Amino acid sequence: MRPFMRRLYQFILLAVLLPLFPSVLVAQVPIEGFELVDSTITASLLTCSPGQENYELYGHTAIRMQWSEVMGESIVAHDLVYNFGLFDFNQPHFVWHFTMGECDYIVAPSPLDHFLLEYEYRGSSVTAQVLRLKTYEAKRLLLTLDSLCRPENRLYRYNIFSNNCTTRARDVIEECIDGDVIYPFRPRRNTYRTILHEFTKGHEWAREGNDLLIGADADTLLLERGEQFSPIYLMHYFDSAFVDRGRTEYMPLVTERYELLPANDQRQQLAADQLPQIPFTPNTLWWMVFVVGLLIAAAELYWQRVIWPVDAVLMVLQGVAGCLVMLIVSYSEHPTVASNWQVWVLNPIPLLFVYQVVKSDIRHQRAVYHTGAAVWYSAFIILYFILPQDFSALILPLALLLLSRAVVHLIIYRRH
Repeated sequence: MRPFMRRLYQFILLAVLLPLFPSVLVAQVPIEGFELVDSTITASLLTCSPGQENYELYGHTAIRMQWSEVMGESIVAHDLVYNFGLFDFNQPHFVWHFTMGECDYIVAPSPLDHFLLEYEYRGSSVTAQVLRLKTYEAKRLLLTLDSLCRPENRLYRYNIFSNNCTTRARDVIEECIDGDVIYPFRPRRNTYRTILHEFTKGHEWAREGNDLLIGADADTLLLERGEQFSPIYLMHYFDSAFVDRGRTEYMPLVTERYELLPANDQRQQLAADQLPQIPFTPNTLWWMVFVVGLLIAAAELYWQRVIWPVDAVLMVLQGVAGCLVMLIVSYSEHPTVASNWQVWVLNPIPLLFVYQVVKSDIRHQRAVYHTGAAVWYSAFIILYFILPQDFSALILPLALLLLSRAVVHLIIYRRH
């Protein structure tokens, strides 16, 4: 496979299937029983800015722990990053399990310098927010993270919106604080989709992959906690969060914010230049296909003859895509996919009628399928502007194209 085609295949695969916040799998650094020097324990939330690859577009979150340990007569300093975004891409049937929402992620620590290497290489920044924790809370957090990294505990079922590397980091921090973490109220409300769109700006094909698979539930307005699945959003929420430990203490959660690793714009641009360059946006491409379909329809009406290979190819492609969408809608554990109204257009039904339609076209006869299709797609186009879902750029031009195919058949074969 030539390099361009291989890169194109990887681009499409990552846009549609890979998770939002992954990282390469690193070796676990075990923490044995230790005697802590309590005054040295510091906890920080690390937020990594987005990269250029599709699986880097949303950023990443981890927890940094710094402490000293008494080992014999010496005091040894440790600086580890606990990463909830690790996975083993070599596990059997990884892509299938991720597609079905059955992918298990791993939490494991690594030395700070090892963690920073990946982000330095791709030119992303890493921002540290030092947390205002009591000594016993910081110690509790360290011991909890150590426990989560043990072989029997380190796997967790990944969920894009409610159980990812960012929400896991937030939850474990909150669990180790004596008191409530209070986040600022935001009058402006986002949805899962608008947040995803925010980070796929300029990466239209990645956006299209998301929009094809997630449904109406992704367009529900979120409360503050719902927005925190995004690393960048959680970082901003932490900036303004307070810890309420009762009447006597109400303090900011973050004591200091600083840039641990600056962004490198040149490396970001280099990474962007190495991505496959697709000359059309999805919106432009799908409407071009629709226009071509109208030109073919005009030619058919002029000749009063249907070009049957057009129906065969279109129905097969629609049916195969519909099989994938229906499989994900029906069986995937991923959130929001079950409410996908796009199954009105992308479903396997055309595969059941391909033979009948082609046979009728060759014999210059009307097929019952086209009467039903005309009613079906007309109803969908009307509902398109009413249904509470932000549809993929593909859906409206495809529905119009399919409707035009049905109308052409009904006009040409109106006397049969």
